[in-house]
Formats: sequence, C-alpha cells, structure tokens
Amino acid sequence: MSVSWQSEEAPDPVRIGALGWTLVLVRGLPLAVLVFGGLLVLLALRLIERPVFGLQRPVTPFITQFVCRNAFRILGISFKTRGTLMRQKGAVVANHASWLDIFALNARKRIYFVSKAEVAKWPGIGWLARATGTVFIERNPKKAKEQADMFEQRLQAGHKLLFFPEGTSTDGLRVLPFKTTLFAAFFSDHLREDAHIQPVSVHYRAPSGAPARFYAWWGNMDFGPHLLKILAAQRQGQVELIYHQPLKVAAFPDRKALAATAGKLVEDGHRRALDG
Repeated sequence: MSVSWQSEEAPDPVRIGALGWTLVLVRGLPLAVLVFGGLLVLLALRLIERPVFGLQRPVTPFITQFVCRNAFRILGISFKTRGTLMRQKGAVVANHASWLDIFALNARKRIYFVSKAEVAKWPGIGWLARATGTVFIERNPKKAKEQADMFEQRLQAGHKLLFFPEGTSTDGLRVLPFKTTLFAAFFSDHLREDAHIQPVSVHYRAPSGAPARFYAWWGNMDFGPHLLKILAAQRQGQVELIYHQPLKVAAFPDRKALAATAGKLVEDGHRRALDG
C-alpha cells in the first residue's frame, strides 16, 4: 500500500505462537468461505440484476452487508455504532485507519466506496472492490466535472457514496486534515441543493494488553502479515462507528469550508472515543 502518511515509530512486530496459528485456521477458513462465497453469490445475482436494473442494485448490497456483519462475528471483534443514518442523497466521509474500515462501514450501511483508480488493479482487493460497485476516480482537480457527473448518476440511482478525505490511512490514533478535492463534485449545479455529507468517526479499541494501534494498517505495511496478526489474536477488541449530523452542501460557501467542518466533526468524535 503506497500512502503519504508515515509514523515516526515502526509498526509493531508480528509474532504468532502455536495457539495463534490454530486460531488463524479456526477463523481464517470460515472467513474465506464467507467472503469468497458471498462474492460468488453476488456475482451470480449481478448477472440478473445488471440487465434489469442497470446502475440500481436492489439486491446485491444486502449480500455485501451480510458478509461484512458476519466477518466481525467470525473474527470475534465487537461491533458498535452510535448516531442515526442519513436518509438524504449524498455521501459519507470517515477517517481511515485500517482495511477493516471497509467491513465496518459496510456492515451498518449499504454504501459504495469511492476509491483511487489504482485500487482496481490490486489483486484480490481490486476484484472485490469492482464487484461491490466501488467508484474509481483520479484525485485530480481537472477531473472535477467528470467526477461530478459520475457522482450524480450514482446518487440518482439511490447509491450512498463513501470516501476517505484524509487520502491515506493512519495508525488510528489521529485524524489528518481532510483534503478538499472530492468535495468539489458536490458543489455542481445538479448536486449542490440536494446533496448532504454525513461525517463518521471510526474508532478501534485494541484487545486488552495490545498496543492501541493494533488494528491500524498504514504506511508500507503488508496486508498478509496484518491479517494473520488479527486472526491469531487470542482476545479481540472493538470497532465503533459514530455517525454525526448530516451537513447540507448548500449551507457552505465552498468545498474548503465543507471539508473543514466535516473533518472537525470526525476528529472531535474520534478524540472523544479515544478518551472514553
């Protein structure tokens, strides 16, 4: 994973004992069956859903949500949410700390991620992203009009979009300033008056005795060892989602003001969760 944020400290080393490897098998095999079995069911249903409904996906998002909810049950990670899901058209924005964010945010709400174009080419993760309807974009201001048109099509189809404005993942102990590029698309003439942005704070509580950043995945950390570390944990912790009041795009003069307000809400919620 190539990102711009780096911690001054090295990632925690991964050490797995005999019991840990047993847990890897006990959790890993059912998780693989759940994820890839769910993917096969989704792709099969999509063969019918796509020609009949086009961009609209009245059935397959429930498959994704089912998989993500049960992934946490298999892993043994407690899943907690606070706040109300928005009903208006628009997008969700959240801080980004781990690949587990994708499972967590899909488990509560049927959403479609907005991701950088390179992810589509990643083995495994790219295939899952394409199958679940991820919107791939380039973080380029010159593409703002094209992306606004794409967002409008997806919102008109009833999709709730989600993106990570930090532009990278962190160690889960902080929230970086929100980048404003993707917010610009919602200020187009066709979206500004109706679109809303709902900020969400994602917080991980590490297992007892483990470092606070146990679940975080950042920098140049490899996915495989990180997954094994989580599968092997004898005790698991908790992920909490805090949904804040939706922000009406038209209430803000520009993308910078909207991004700053959304970022402040996410940061405050995250800090309270850390303190709590």
